[in-house]
Parts: sequence; C-alpha cells; structure tokens
Amino acid sequence: MQAGDATPGGVAAGLCATCVHDRIVRSRRGSVFHLCRRSAADPSFPRYPRLPVLACRGYEPGGSGGGGAGELPGAPRAAVE
Repeated sequence: MQAGDATPGGVAAGLCATCVHDRIVRSRRGSVFHLCRRSAADPSFPRYPRLPVLACRGYEPGGSGGGGAGELPGAPRAAVE
C-alpha cells in the first residue's frame, strides 16, 4: 500500500496508511476512522486526524494500514479480496 492509497472506507489516508501509530476503527454503522495512537501520550497529535495526512512530525513508516485492534465487537468486517 502506498501513502495515498484508499483505506477500507474509500478515503485516501495519506501517511496514516503506512504509519505504525495508525489504527483503523470501524463503527457499528460501517464508518471507518483512523485513530492516531500517538495522541494517547502526546495531546498535540489529533486523535482522529483530518484525512489525507500529507505531513506529520510523528510519522513512522512500517504500519500495515491500520489493524483490527480498534474494531468494535460485532461490527461488520470488510471482505478481503
């Protein structure tokens, strides 16, 4: 996945798509959000940044485009092709 690729919600996440601090959160209604885990330790980082993120001082490459840890129990999951 490249930095400008679309996320499961269809919105280009920019740097978040490949950042180790990104976690994809899905609501019960199917909305997709990108949670910046850096915001837990440093409040200067927005918890849910406006996408696409084109520049970020906390960016660290190596993420896999989110992760399922933030999914709500019982939330519908996207089909993997």
